[in-house]
Amino acid sequence: MSRELKIKAAEAAFEFVKDGMKLGIGTGSTADEFIRILGDNVAKGFSVIGVPTSERSAALCREVGVPLTTLDETPELDLTVDGADETDRALTLIKGGGGALLREKIVAAASADMVVIADDSKLVDTLGAFPLPIEVNPFGLGATRRAVEKCTQALGLSGEISLREADGKPYLTDGGHFILDASFGRIPDAEALSSALLEIPGVVQHGLFIGLASTVVLAGEGGITLLRR
Repeated sequence: MSRELKIKAAEAAFEFVKDGMKLGIGTGSTADEFIRILGDNVAKGFSVIGVPTSERSAALCREVGVPLTTLDETPELDLTVDGADETDRALTLIKGGGGALLREKIVAAASADMVVIADDSKLVDTLGAFPLPIEVNPFGLGATRRAVEKCTQALGLSGEISLREADGKPYLTDGGHFILDASFGRIPDAEALSSALLEIPGVVQHGLFIGLASTVVLAGEGGITLLRR
């Protein structure tokens, strides 16, 4: 996705933001463009307060002057704006390519609405071409990984399940967890997979976002397309 398309998607998402809103602020390169637009408007007197979904987004918000809060101080939000790695037409998402899925899901669930910004290549008929991130506790990793393999095989899913690494070491999330990336290819029943994964004690959360997004803003060469639930 070109930066120009990311900016167009972010501008379209900003149309959903009203003065005085309590916002969930997403993570990723497209969310970064939204944060910059937000900062420009705050500098002109626009009033918002935000809960960032990662340390990266928090740092950029501070840099551009977006006021921040926490879910402890502000437990109910009006709107979250965030990106996605994949979306289907039912607005079920795969998120977590950037490693912030747990905080992203907590913030989205605390919000009355969620607007997703992406380019139109992220729209798919069936989720799963993008590897599904599964956030796991480092303790008992081998047993958790085996349990994930067994439960997904029972659902008829196959494909490599790999431990995400960074600089030759296991990638560590902001919450101190590891991520398994599951390359299933197709996920025909996201709800069944979600339920099965969350039954595994070592699984902290996964990147299937079901029933959270209310609008998806897709930017393409032909303009902006809105999908609504």
